Amino acid sequence: MLLFLLFLTTLAAPESPVEWLQPQTVALGDTFLDEAVTYTFRYRNETDTPLLIDNVRVGCGCTATEWQEQPVAPGETGQLTVTYDAGVTGYYRKYVKVYFNGHRGAHKLWIEGFVENEP
Repeated sequence: MLLFLLFLTTLAAPESPVEWLQPQTVALGDTFLDEAVTYTFRYRNETDTPLLIDNVRVGCGCTATEWQEQPVAPGETGQLTVTYDAGVTGYYRKYVKVYFNGHRGAHKLWIEGFVENEP
């Protein structure tokens, strides 16, 4: 058992294929009911091969995403745009999971803010 635990502690955590160029949680401030709020996350490819976003999952139907469909070359930057449809008043905190080709696990990005009733 001790040998097994020693083995587990020596395993290196998988390295991230990207460097996010801003925080992975972004406060978008106040907006108004029925106004969409958009934010673009940018990342740099930290691998030595072209990298492609191959899947994105949103936390709810009120959040939509857009991303480039062509691979990002090593050292170059790519982007993912997240849009929140502010259809309900109050505080919101929504996540987006980003999956890159050939890499296990998701990168979780968050947007948060407050929706007011009227301007």
